Amino acid sequence: MISENLFARQATLTTARLRLEPLGPEHFDGAWAGLQDAEARRLTGTHADFAPGQIRSWLAGLAGQHDRADWAVIRLADDGTTGGGHPQEQYLGEVVLNDLDPDNASVGFRIALAPANVLGRGYGTEATRAVVAHAFDDLGLHRVALEVFAFNPRAQRAYEKAGFTVEGRQRDALFWDGEWVDAISMAMLAGDPRP
Repeated sequence: MISENLFARQATLTTARLRLEPLGPEHFDGAWAGLQDAEARRLTGTHADFAPGQIRSWLAGLAGQHDRADWAVIRLADDGTTGGGHPQEQYLGEVVLNDLDPDNASVGFRIALAPANVLGRGYGTEATRAVVAHAFDDLGLHRVALEVFAFNPRAQRAYEKAGFTVEGRQRDALFWDGEWVDAISMAMLAGDPRP
């Protein structure tokens, strides 16, 4: 059994190119920009429109929620992929463990990266691997599950690279632009191989 307050102390995670820090009010500008990105909204199936005050309030309340962990994905200034100049750190999006089920040591996973010009560089896979390793190795969780919409094969491949396995399909789970879209259910267990 896992504690219901598993995320009371949320760790900052680092990788070769990223820092995953607890998401909070200081990330408003990046979070707001992500919510304005039409492609990011489509890929996450976000129908709702938000007001700036709603987002500020949500970000301010995250530190008090102990059944979930929300990280800001920050590209480090020297991420090893840029040439010349002095690039600044950049907010890329967020990654979340949510829907904690302490009795079954399981949690949901989601990630949203924007702007679109960072896609295809492996940041999502890198952030996913870091959070999955933390979930299993540091927190002692048994299962991490997610859903990805069928119109997002790039994300499905990234999840597979991180070790997730397709478990099923939820037919017509999202209605987007006049069409029904399936959701692919994927999960990873603590004992599964990690690339």
